[in-house]
Amino acid sequence: MQRRDIKHGIGGEIAEEGFQQIRKIISENRGKTGALIRVLEQTQGVIGYLPPQALEFISRELMVTLSEVYGIVTFYHFFTMIPKGRYIIQVCLGTSCYVKGGPRIVDALEKDFGLEPGGITLDSKFSLEMVRCLGCCGLSPVMAIGGNVHRRVKPREVKGILSSYE
Repeated sequence: MQRRDIKHGIGGEIAEEGFQQIRKIISENRGKTGALIRVLEQTQGVIGYLPPQALEFISRELMVTLSEVYGIVTFYHFFTMIPKGRYIIQVCLGTSCYVKGGPRIVDALEKDFGLEPGGITLDSKFSLEMVRCLGCCGLSPVMAIGGNVHRRVKPREVKGILSSYE
């Protein structure tokens, strides 16, 4: 499912429009096998992550305990309670990429964009993840953005690469 940005209220809380979308997702899945996981997955697709307000709302609406909701969210790796950028940057820090300059790419992202591992830019355009291997060892160091693999990346090229993403 492609992420659709929803409007947030004051303090980053979900606006009424967001709750309406979640309510619709719940009504479409209520009573189906695996409804909770489906609702969580679709909600994350709409919001981009699963904030506490959404989890509490889903718990109430599906009449499941909040601990069960949190249990599912924390068990499955594809759920996240941390906001992600529109573009997710993955920097490989596997052995080959590490030796050939992966950490310097991370340093450039931090210096030029204030982006730390697990963080997100102020404009919510990019978030940064460290990965152990992208399977491109012969092209190291590599950085992937939204599925596009950038090979033999030099720290001085990072600004130009990111500027090509709208």
